[in-house]
Amino acid sequence: MPVVDVDPDELRYLTGHDEKDDDELKSDLFDLGLEFEGWTEDDEFQLEFAPDRLDRLSVEGVARSLRYHYGDDRGVYVPSTNSAEWTIEVEDQPAGRPYVTGAIVRGLDMDEDALESLIQLQEKLHATMGRKRAKGAIGVHDLTMMKGDAATEGTGKSITYTSVDPDEATFVPLDADAEMTPNEVVADHETGRAYGDLVAGFDRVPAIFDSIGLFSFPPVINGRRTEVTEGSRDLFIEMTGTDQWTIDHMCNIVCYALEARGGKVERVEVEYADNAPGEYAGRTLERPDFEVRSKTVTLERIRNVLGVDLDAREVIDYAERAGLDATRTETDDGAVAFEVEVPPYRVDVIHPLDLIDDIGRALGFNTLEPTYPDVSTVGGRHERSRLEDAARDTLVGLGFEDLLNFHMTNEAENFRRMGLTADDDAVGAADPVTIQEPYSEDYTVLRTWALPSLLMVLENNTHRRYPQDLAEIGLAAGLDDSQNTGVAEHRTVAGALARTDASYEDAKARLQAIAEAFDKDLRTPPTTHPSFIDGRAADVVLDGEPVGVVGEVHPKVLVEHDLELPVAAFEFRLDGLE
Repeated sequence: MPVVDVDPDELRYLTGHDEKDDDELKSDLFDLGLEFEGWTEDDEFQLEFAPDRLDRLSVEGVARSLRYHYGDDRGVYVPSTNSAEWTIEVEDQPAGRPYVTGAIVRGLDMDEDALESLIQLQEKLHATMGRKRAKGAIGVHDLTMMKGDAATEGTGKSITYTSVDPDEATFVPLDADAEMTPNEVVADHETGRAYGDLVAGFDRVPAIFDSIGLFSFPPVINGRRTEVTEGSRDLFIEMTGTDQWTIDHMCNIVCYALEARGGKVERVEVEYADNAPGEYAGRTLERPDFEVRSKTVTLERIRNVLGVDLDAREVIDYAERAGLDATRTETDDGAVAFEVEVPPYRVDVIHPLDLIDDIGRALGFNTLEPTYPDVSTVGGRHERSRLEDAARDTLVGLGFEDLLNFHMTNEAENFRRMGLTADDDAVGAADPVTIQEPYSEDYTVLRTWALPSLLMVLENNTHRRYPQDLAEIGLAAGLDDSQNTGVAEHRTVAGALARTDASYEDAKARLQAIAEAFDKDLRTPPTTHPSFIDGRAADVVLDGEPVGVVGEVHPKVLVEHDLELPVAAFEFRLDGLE
């Protein structure tokens, strides 16, 4: 889950609620779905939240949500914008990165807090919506250090988004003192080495020029000439990417954050050449795009989902407290419904259920009274759930700390860092279910086994005391053409012992205790597995059926996860205990 650092004093200032102490802020933030994870070294909140609410990646966005929560703001707010003075002329841009957008924000007071918040927002948007700059990259520049050409039409100023030979154009990048070509940046600059692979396949690389020369090499690095500092007041924001919708909405989030700091948003025209790649060839776009979207949801559906008999007036009130606007209407069959307007910074609203979730949060999920459903029977636990609970109780009784990790991961964590491939004949090896449009490169597949999740926790807990005995019962999945869905899912049990004396015998002893608790015969014939040490690994066979693996984790895997203690581990299918 994304984590954002927020200064509580900044929250009090931006919300106008100086009377709120830290505990009250934590409680109010929890009501919004923002969980307090701890303190930073600078005495800031570390807040974890759902990755869909990207408008809360900055203190300004969090403060906006709190103002709605407190009732200080209501309904959809769209900042007013000044007419466009600057134009981005787009010509001969790389086909692999054809889109650009932009905006100007004037009259800012960029103190240290505002600058740090802007940098964090930029980094978080790059990591999430921008997919580590691959889909969208942000450049923020000091407008006073730019000199525009005369626009092709009118009396305004223009800059050019184009492509250049990576060995010819030169500029001074950030954190450098000498002019460099794009190829030199990729080869010799720290940031260039980190993001150079994004343009590695381009014969001509993306570049943005003003009348002075090259000042931005997206998506890699900006030029030093237009660097934003604490004294900057007028900013030029440009974003390039592979999808116009993505960078336009990233731009909206940044503009709303800066407007909350007292800035005045000014429009920018984006002029695509007639022969430009993509669907916008020959068109002129006015950006930022602050268009308000609308969706329809019925009163009956709101009542059924929330379990609360709200009337139309209450729905409109709660929608406005959630930062939405709702107008009562009717469906074709005469049912009461609402036309709900969604602000431009909300990228997460794609379904009526998203609107109902917002209304429920404004109402307060913690205020809802539990009731039995109006059905003739009362539900009970499924047998699989009973088995899972019994196995979990047994693991806890053996000293394991019970975990609940994400079922989504990425191929590097699931395979490469474990020394495994999808084609191996081993536990955890399977063709993974791939997410077609992931929000983040950290979550691109469903995990095929749970042990990598435990090692990721151990990797993040190296500052904690040992021993650390961790266990999880959760979902694993893989592609399987024999299934109707094309996916085979199963519940898996994984355990890991991280301690100075962890050994195969320790892990097997826990397995033996689990088998005896479920009256199962355990056999552990020797085996080989890429994630475990040869000669210190065995198959887990319960009542004659191979269901998993146990052993000592391979040193290469430990080094990959920065672990300095031995780890003994096991994993087996939960249905092996039936």
